[in-house]
Amino acid sequence: MKRIAVIPGDGVGPEVVRESEKVLRMVGTMDPAVELAFDHYEWGTDNYLRSGEMMPEDALDILQHYDALLFGAVGSPAVKDHVTLRDLLLKIRFGFDLYVNLRPVKLLDGVETPLRNAEQADVDMVFVREGTEGEYAGVGDRIYRGTSREVALQTAVFSRRGTERVIRWAFELGRRESRSVTSVSKANALNYSAVLWDEIFDEMALEYPDVPAQRLLVDAAAMFMVMEPERFGVVVASNLFADILTDLGAAIMGGMGLAPSAGLNPERVYPSMFEPIHGSAPEIAGRGEANPIGSIWSAAQMLDHLGFSAWSAEILRSINEVLRAGVVRTPDLGGTSSTVEMGDAIAAALTQPKVATPA
Repeated sequence: MKRIAVIPGDGVGPEVVRESEKVLRMVGTMDPAVELAFDHYEWGTDNYLRSGEMMPEDALDILQHYDALLFGAVGSPAVKDHVTLRDLLLKIRFGFDLYVNLRPVKLLDGVETPLRNAEQADVDMVFVREGTEGEYAGVGDRIYRGTSREVALQTAVFSRRGTERVIRWAFELGRRESRSVTSVSKANALNYSAVLWDEIFDEMALEYPDVPAQRLLVDAAAMFMVMEPERFGVVVASNLFADILTDLGAAIMGGMGLAPSAGLNPERVYPSMFEPIHGSAPEIAGRGEANPIGSIWSAAQMLDHLGFSAWSAEILRSINEVLRAGVVRTPDLGGTSSTVEMGDAIAAALTQPKVATPA
């Protein structure tokens, strides 16, 4: 049995995670080998408003014994974003050393991309975002607060160890899947951190002569994602740059509600975490309009991580089947279907994979 900790979080998080859990339970019903047990933790902004904590002090101790974490979203107009993010989501990412944040960007069936004349074969990239340091390390200070002399200092942290391991992971993925690897940085302006990143990428590329490799500045990468998306296979970038570019990737896919992510601890010392990349969307929370596909796709990533790759592929096939039919579409896709209706349709479209799940 695999034990899953579910943290629905804020805004639309509980709504989309509920549909992910529905699909996962359907998989378990269809295949007894996929035995999942769910525990729910109601941590987030409501908990903060009650107790002053986004999650309890011993939260990581509670979570570390699970096989995986299924996360919804975090953020609320009631609390400043840097509090909600750092005291919940980033605390888990950093505490569990989730240094690979895996974000696929690909076109789904039946969803129109804003890219003119782009076809599915043109947009099939996967971002490997460094998840534990870089620009989000949280190192800095503010001095002379509230005066005309106020200064904010934000220090990006790029270690050789942290950079090497995420770039190596990207090259290994490129080799396994016969994809090119593109590094994104900004070394012409960031003359310490990004230069170190580029140097390590070049060193690593020499170890993988069979993997096509290129470097791009982040502004050029953004342009080419729109103008020539077919040039990208695996993309590896720092925390900030990959965060921004994958939002662009979600827009290219057809909307933020479609995009998944997997926060991985590749050594499996700690549980990995799976979540859609969209935020809490408080403006539509409680209205049943949120698109659960990003969350359901993240759940598929979780099954792949847990060893049920056939079912992971089946969930993605089911998502494409529902979108291709065009009958069930949430408002972000131009339809009127609810979050629940989309989850129901994807669960109902599941079939037994042709490849049996290993016992």
